[in-house]
Amino acid sequence: MATFFFRAVTSDGKIRTGSLSGDTEKAVARELSAQGLTPVYVGVAPKGGSLEIKLPSFGGGKRRDVLFFTQELSTLLNAGVPLDRALSITGELTEHPAFRLIVLDTLRVLKGGRSLADSLAAHPEHFSDLYVNMVRAGEASGALATIFERLSEFERSRDDLRNYIISAMIYPALLAFVGVASIFLLLNFVVPRFALIFEGSTMKIPVPTAIMLAASRYVQAYWWVAAVAIALAAAGWRAYIRTPGGRAWWDMARLKLPMLGDALLKAETARFARAMGTLVANSVPLVQALGIAAATLNNRTIAKSLDAVAQGVKRGEGIAAPMRRAGVFPPLAAHLLTVGEETGRLDHMFARMADIYENDTRASIKRFTSVFEPVVILVMGIMVGALILSMLLAITSINDVAV
Repeated sequence: MATFFFRAVTSDGKIRTGSLSGDTEKAVARELSAQGLTPVYVGVAPKGGSLEIKLPSFGGGKRRDVLFFTQELSTLLNAGVPLDRALSITGELTEHPAFRLIVLDTLRVLKGGRSLADSLAAHPEHFSDLYVNMVRAGEASGALATIFERLSEFERSRDDLRNYIISAMIYPALLAFVGVASIFLLLNFVVPRFALIFEGSTMKIPVPTAIMLAASRYVQAYWWVAAVAIALAAAGWRAYIRTPGGRAWWDMARLKLPMLGDALLKAETARFARAMGTLVANSVPLVQALGIAAATLNNRTIAKSLDAVAQGVKRGEGIAAPMRRAGVFPPLAAHLLTVGEETGRLDHMFARMADIYENDTRASIKRFTSVFEPVVILVMGIMVGALILSMLLAITSINDVAV
């Protein structure tokens, strides 16, 4: 037997922490339930011996807060805790004071006679249209606990994919940064000291060495000009892609990038399918679901194509045919939805589609990084090698003159 630490909720809504012996975490959770407690966390002891357990985090900022909020409500509501008490407990468990105020405000509005969906809609920066409409559907059907369970799975899946993409791109970006920084340091600090050897000398400097010395002088004199130009260009680019025309052009251009464009398209397809699967499974009307799912997409080109899909649905064409006609999503997506329409399991097919394209996105990102990383290493190696070779040629020339 092992000793597990736990955090649980009593019948009167108070938080209780402690330790309990058991064979597994599940066994301890069952024992807590048998004692009339609602287990919130069962696991290993925190560092420093404190009984204050921090639940695992999934990302940062607002996304982590919303995911934690959704998971806690799902756990408490499925355990039979009333909604107002569940919100009160969740607010107490929330780490960030700013989000705790939002949870408490939601509870205040709920007690004032408004629905939970309306209470959450007052904070659109944290709770999306998809989230609010899902909660509204749960309140109408009396299945709020199930809705929060599905929302928890939706938020977790979306966050897992986002975190995978970010973590996969960190190493190539770090390689590129280190390579550029190394070249800058060589040209700005190492090469100038090496150039002192040739001051006042009448010997003929090899061409590669002369180019290297000229590049070093340019970097020393004008690096700040290049830095300012890059900063201005970045600011201008940021301003441009915030305009409707600039955003439309950039979203279309990103989809055409070699290898990376395919990964972006699959990531957006997975995001769309996951949102649609969650909405359709909870009886949200198809046209409304399309509008909500479109708002979750980052690429406006793909989101705009869903307007034509929604029009096709309104004309009674189903969703597969208009989607195939839009020509934005991968061909397999329309075929999967055709099968979903024929079998009457469109919600399951959307979920299956999300799983397929999330896995495809991971594979595409892995292929991209497997090519990008050696290319960066090769380019940086050639540039650093050229600098070192230029120095060696100069040293050889000095030895020849000495002989």
